[in-house]
Amino acid sequence: MTQERTGAATFKGNPITLIGPELKVGDQAPDFTVSKNLLEDASLKDFAGKIKLISVVPSLDTGVCDAQTRRFNVEAADLGENVVVLTVSVDLPFAQERWCGAAGIDRVVTLSDYKTRSFGENYGVLIKEFQLDMRSIFVVDAEDKITYVEYLPEMTDSPNFEQAIAAVKALL
Repeated sequence: MTQERTGAATFKGNPITLIGPELKVGDQAPDFTVSKNLLEDASLKDFAGKIKLISVVPSLDTGVCDAQTRRFNVEAADLGENVVVLTVSVDLPFAQERWCGAAGIDRVVTLSDYKTRSFGENYGVLIKEFQLDMRSIFVVDAEDKITYVEYLPEMTDSPNFEQAIAAVKALL
């Protein structure tokens, strides 16, 4: 049975339920299957040997998610070739591609959790009430160990960009 964490976070002050485990620093990063586009999937192994900054957003078409993804796109320029910045949302791949084109996003890889929600469930960020992934940040080293986790307590809050980037730089 899938674990449910009732009241693990809020949306505009109202409690929401997150499905899946609460991951911690030192845990092995769970695998996942997400969509790169309509016909092609991706999983954790597709980024093997790289440091992964995984930025999770409910939808790119909201202000906080937009700002979060733009910020990590800028930061990615200074992180080097051994780092990949992934943005995971439940937005359809078409919407992600459209949004990235309009926003000039060229360093972040957008991945869609719309088909199976396996990322959301495996990383403990699937919001039961909305079937969206909760805003969160994971830094995963080249051996797929989690070295940084930030589960946002409120869906509309921004993550701590400085701590996330520092966690990536500590692995370089």
